[in-house]
Amino acid sequence: MPKVKTSRVKYPEGWELIEPTLRELQAKMREAENDPHDGKRKCETLWPIFKIAHQKSRYVFDLYHRRKEISKELYEFCLDQGYADRNLIAKWKKPGYERLCCLRCMQPRDHNFATTCVCRVPKQLREEKVIECVHCGCKGCASGD
Repeated sequence: MPKVKTSRVKYPEGWELIEPTLRELQAKMREAENDPHDGKRKCETLWPIFKIAHQKSRYVFDLYHRRKEISKELYEFCLDQGYADRNLIAKWKKPGYERLCCLRCMQPRDHNFATTCVCRVPKQLREEKVIECVHCGCKGCASGD
């Protein structure tokens, strides 16, 4: 008789330390996904989702790269299971992108004149002092701010 495969995930050591925070952020994500979008622009409905996805990725990034509180195995597990965005974290490691809010803000094909988003412009170089990114609602993620 063949063995029955189960889809049980083996959690690495240290998971119990970060699990409550990640579960809390997942619950916030579910709330943001189910929120009514009456009276909001089409792009504004996605802003809370982008913000929470950024928080989750930043939390895992800080624990591993800045505070060194989790193991590489646990870090890789979080990336593989989708608790953090691997591509966004890869950009945070590069100079000039340490505070990047989302990957859409740096893709030239999504913007007028094939440039990056207005939130990537340093505050001292902006004509308008108060801006909001159309894609994610960011008010400024340039590294020079």
